[in-house]
Amino acid sequence: METAVHAPPGAAHLMGLSAGEAATLPAVQVLDRLGVTEAGLSGAEATRRLAICGPNAVRAHHARALRVLGRQLRNAVLVLLAVTAVISFFLGDSTNAVIIGVILMASVGLGSVNEYRAERAAQALHSQVKHTAVVLRDARPAEVDVTALVPGDVVRLALGGIVPADLRLLTTTGLECDESVLTGESLPVDKNVAPVPSGVAAAEPACCALMGTVVRAGGGTGVVVATGGRAAFGRIALGLGQRQPETGFQAGLRHFSVLLLQIAITLTSLILVTNLVLHRPLIESLLFSLAIAVGITPQLLPAVVSTSLAAGSRRLARCKVLVKRLVCIEDLGDMDILATDKTGTLTEGRIGFVAALAPGGDADDRVLLLGLLATESDLPTEAASAPGAGLPAGGSVAVGGNPLDAALWQAPGASAHLVGGYTRLGLLPFDHERRMTTAVLRAPDGTRVLITKGAPEAVLSRCPDVPAGAAGTLRAQFAAGSRVVAVATRPAAGLTVPTPADERDLTLAGFLVFLDRPKEAAAASLRRLAALGITVKIATGDNPLVAEKVCADLGLTSGGTLTGTDIAALGDDALAAVAETTTIFARVSPEQKARLIRLLRRHGRDVGFLGDGVNDALALHAADVGISVDTATDVAKDAADVVLLEKDLGVLADGVAEGRRIFANTIKYVLMGTSSNFGNMFSAASASAVLSFLPMLPGQILLNNLLYDTSQLSIPTDHVDPEQLHAPSHWDIGFIRRFMFFFGPISSLFDFLTFAIMLGVFHAGPELFRSGWFVESLATQTLIIFAIRTRRIPFLRSRPSVPLLAAVLGVVAIGVALPLSPLSHALGFTALPPVFFLALTAMVIAYLIMVEFAKKVFFAGPADRPRTVRRRDRVHHVQRRASRFSHPGPLPGRTGR
Repeated sequence: METAVHAPPGAAHLMGLSAGEAATLPAVQVLDRLGVTEAGLSGAEATRRLAICGPNAVRAHHARALRVLGRQLRNAVLVLLAVTAVISFFLGDSTNAVIIGVILMASVGLGSVNEYRAERAAQALHSQVKHTAVVLRDARPAEVDVTALVPGDVVRLALGGIVPADLRLLTTTGLECDESVLTGESLPVDKNVAPVPSGVAAAEPACCALMGTVVRAGGGTGVVVATGGRAAFGRIALGLGQRQPETGFQAGLRHFSVLLLQIAITLTSLILVTNLVLHRPLIESLLFSLAIAVGITPQLLPAVVSTSLAAGSRRLARCKVLVKRLVCIEDLGDMDILATDKTGTLTEGRIGFVAALAPGGDADDRVLLLGLLATESDLPTEAASAPGAGLPAGGSVAVGGNPLDAALWQAPGASAHLVGGYTRLGLLPFDHERRMTTAVLRAPDGTRVLITKGAPEAVLSRCPDVPAGAAGTLRAQFAAGSRVVAVATRPAAGLTVPTPADERDLTLAGFLVFLDRPKEAAAASLRRLAALGITVKIATGDNPLVAEKVCADLGLTSGGTLTGTDIAALGDDALAAVAETTTIFARVSPEQKARLIRLLRRHGRDVGFLGDGVNDALALHAADVGISVDTATDVAKDAADVVLLEKDLGVLADGVAEGRRIFANTIKYVLMGTSSNFGNMFSAASASAVLSFLPMLPGQILLNNLLYDTSQLSIPTDHVDPEQLHAPSHWDIGFIRRFMFFFGPISSLFDFLTFAIMLGVFHAGPELFRSGWFVESLATQTLIIFAIRTRRIPFLRSRPSVPLLAAVLGVVAIGVALPLSPLSHALGFTALPPVFFLALTAMVIAYLIMVEFAKKVFFAGPADRPRTVRRRDRVHHVQRRASRFSHPGPLPGRTGR
């Protein structure tokens, strides 16, 4: 059949038809203005329109070097460095300015290169996750990438789908849409095809389905009237720009920067005032104070974080884990509770039809026939209904079907001939409140029959007389781990389109039995998650006996089971208390899943949720980390922060371990940098108050920090002790502050010892004093990484990575060599006597031993600390939803109307 296409409209007309305008017109006029019929566009015409209108996208997921560079420059530490460099240059200290410039270029350059590489990897993975819509092309249903939709495309909507563009509805069957992403209103909106009066707001017309909203019930068809930035959702997303919601890791970095800024301002002000009171030159005092401010900050923190995240994203990519944003890797590592659905996670996810049973448990092929007639897919055409015609793989549900219907059509004995002669008159689609599908059909003898299939509890409650053996049949099948769908009927004389009120006075016909076997690898994956300190909880819409059987088969110890009915009867406080220990939540609704997640997070638990269905979307949004899979429904993928290209808990365990490894290495740098820098700068401030000369020149302070930070760039390669992976770690500014004030003075103690040796033993002048302290300071604060990086005994029970070992020893060698090199005079150094190095060796050994004892004291205290509860706002949801409407290439500039 060839698609009939009217004269195609002009480009300006295609770009200008809004949902509000289309809503005031009858559907036939909208089709006419778009130059299309209800049979949809031809492939050639769709291609032509795509060239005119551009992709249906509001984001570009290709990596942009300049944007990455801009993000690197928006950092408080780097801004402080830049300001200091400019002031130093204008005050005539070009040496300081050059050293700070080198630090800036190193930090920005390394950070940008690593983040850009990571974004390129994420771009490649992003392109593997497909978001499609079912459209009519050349009069046939086809799955098309959402970004390829154009005005005039006729789109089919089904439960759980995200509306891919602004649509003028052509047909509806119990269609309801969740428009909260646009309006903030949580209740779904009923949809119909009747035009609305002129003047109704674009977000309100009932005859339009708007881009980015979710099909909560029913189905329908609609013609695309606006795409991309011209759609209502597109305008909102474009208005938000590329700014992404802040993650817990980013919030921790921001709070840490504030802490550093407070300390730097306080210390710098005291030093400047002290030097002025001592009548030292203003310019020299100001430069020294600025050097102290720079010296107390870990200048390469942005580079270290970017390097860690980039390396982690590449490792996760090899594990087939797509992280939509690099910083979500850290949030993944924070997780200590994982709530997951059962199907495809603990089970194979391949639902197979097992049997059609009468209520008493005997085989009954008539139940299979009734089940096929009540599927939501179209019944086979008359041509396919001829005897011997057979049914293609997947039957008539090849496009847009659900797994249970697909399994039913693939069952032995399911054929087009079996349902031949029946005509479907009306359909009431499945929804998560009724948990049933109902169809009205005309039988070959002309009588009308209503068929309902769905969750056994829901169907049986509408059957006045349930056969005596039905309960026993159900118990036996549930105990075996089978999924069961009940089928019931009643005469429907005069009925065409069923409503929920018609689902009554049913006669139970029997049960359809399906099986989804447990995964062989799931048991090992559950053990890995337990070793990572993650408590796994099952939230499923399935029967509790089925969930308990699967958990028992996989060795998952159950802490009890709650059903949706139990949950509804409990208040928030009572449910929060019992949810901590309960393992299985069965027959739960989407709202109940989300409520459970919110209550588990109430006490600061970091909760991840893994789901792939439309009923999981609310919980995915509520979780700290939403996790879905490539084969999930659109609404689930869009609600997720992390997408697994394989639905495997083992892959998820790899991601969690990687997130914790990155966080552990980042914190190593932060703890070491803040404590060592604070100690050295405190020593410098104290010495400047009592010496007749500056203890170290500003340029020497900056050079010391440059060398020290360079040695730490290899921290992302370092090994992490296994116990650091057994439980999540969180940003704790109070802990960092305590660590800094505890270990910093130990560093200062050995600095003061160095001062005493230089003045009392060597009778050092300014140059010799500065040379000795420069070498001692660099050696102690650099080598201390080997003690700080682990709570174990360094080298004996915890070995650093080879790159870290080489970098640290190399920098120490450079520091020792500088006072002896030709650059010595230019840098303000002089050669040190050989006996100094004997004293230096003794001090370093004593310092490391003292730090080991200090570690035992410091870490002996209570480890518990308050947790914060993160909240998801509407902006967070809009940004997540916008990610599905993204394009690998640049988008044309447009504002939309």
